[in-house]
Amino acid sequence: MTALTCPACAAGVGPDDLICFTCGANLPRIGDAEESPLPVTVMQETISPGETATGISATVLRITFPAGNVEVPAGTSVLLGRDPAESLVAAAFHGCENVSRRHALITVDDAGRATIRDESSTNGTFVNGDRLLPGIDVRLVDGDTVRLAADITGEVALPRQEPDPARLSRD
Repeated sequence: MTALTCPACAAGVGPDDLICFTCGANLPRIGDAEESPLPVTVMQETISPGETATGISATVLRITFPAGNVEVPAGTSVLLGRDPAESLVAAAFHGCENVSRRHALITVDDAGRATIRDESSTNGTFVNGDRLLPGIDVRLVDGDTVRLAADITGEVALPRQEPDPARLSRD
């Protein structure tokens, strides 16, 4: 099997990844060779592997959508939507006219806690079937179902972090 690489920085990427987590470039979708690739958009600020960041969890939230996976490392956020100028993962919603250009914002804080917020989308954002109020952060946990509009559904995978033994005390 051939290893997949990012066309912008040549870093290794997974077959279901929508963006390169090294440089933030949108990745071309497999099977859409006749379509022109989406332009490279806003870079996502990340911590390079050589840096140490005290207090930042190694947790990565993953939402598995039919078009591919969206991954959000701790300490970052990703906008879900169709507009490639706004969303790093716009390729996942290409052709989904009922998904807004700026639909929802997923945030994972430094401690690994994840939230989703509807960005005043036209057709709504839902967690486990409940519609979110625009502008209100809702906590995400492992196993939740996220739905954008009527038919774009994804499963949330958020591994639970083991406590750091250095931070434990006998008290």
